[in-house]
Amino acid sequence: MTALASVGPVRAGSGRAAGTVLVLLAVSAVVIAAGLMVGTKPLSPAAALTALFRPDGKLDSILVWSLRLPRSLAAFAGGAGLAVSGYLLQALTRNPLAGPGLTGVSAGAVAPIVACFVFLPALSSVYYPPIGLVGGLGAAAVTFWIARGGNARPLHLALAGISVSLFLGAITTYILLLSGPQVPSLLFWLSGGFQGRSWPQLLQMLPWVIGGTALALCCHRILQILSLSDQAAAGMGLNLALWKPLLLLIAALPVAGVAPVAGPVAFVGLATPHIVRLLRPEGPAWSILLNVAMGGLMTVSADLVARSIALPKEIPVGIVTALIGGPIFVYLVQRRTMHIAGDP
Repeated sequence: MTALASVGPVRAGSGRAAGTVLVLLAVSAVVIAAGLMVGTKPLSPAAALTALFRPDGKLDSILVWSLRLPRSLAAFAGGAGLAVSGYLLQALTRNPLAGPGLTGVSAGAVAPIVACFVFLPALSSVYYPPIGLVGGLGAAAVTFWIARGGNARPLHLALAGISVSLFLGAITTYILLLSGPQVPSLLFWLSGGFQGRSWPQLLQMLPWVIGGTALALCCHRILQILSLSDQAAAGMGLNLALWKPLLLLIAALPVAGVAPVAGPVAFVGLATPHIVRLLRPEGPAWSILLNVAMGGLMTVSADLVARSIALPKEIPVGIVTALIGGPIFVYLVQRRTMHIAGDP
């Protein structure tokens, strides 16, 4: 009876999480469908559906298949990847303030990509993801090394990440000053956005996002053990010297794929894991899947707002996500004030 009673809640929790994932994916599909109709040339629902299912090579079909559909899919994939990265970083550090932006991963990925764009214009963009991966890992390693001087407490990790990000941001700004006529396009990219992104950019990003997510799912049991404590994990035979750097590498993979395409999209990696945590998922595997669905929904919705709120112009999606994530970050800081005040 005890065993059966323990299995029941687990299955119920898994069923609830699966239902939530399906609902989030369905809502994302609705938002993507709405995005087919929004733009400088608006389309009616009938025209958008006709162009989607019976393309004829005319203007409406080109708008749907070459511009709006791949852009929305890229936004969903980018948000999903950043959310998974944020979840892994928070689970790895057991720090709710960790994320691609606050651990230096995003800034570390962006700075070398900007440098290559300005100083090595002949270099193919195919090489940008591995370059961003090396930069993101290097920045994260420096952040964790600095924070370890304060025993990697939340406040010290946040301060170390902000310091590294500001330093790399200064380098990026200096490179921008040397870039001349390329400044406007680089500034828009640095604000985070999916303007002009189509199938090639989506296909460039997908292997990194899918690969990072798949590896994270493969490591869900390791994440479950790490959620206890380092001492408990080591006592259960987990090799922390191997798994912590490996999980950091997996967390940086999606950022390396998203950054060359969309730039540093703000706050998705920080805010999404906290929203998912409110849903009380049953274990790390469902947490990862919920982060995929929630992060994709948040970003594709923000992208729809970004390109419809100021027609015929559009604003960077990073501004919209910052407006969402900023209040969440302030709430987290306020919520943890007493804990942080106790740090020496």
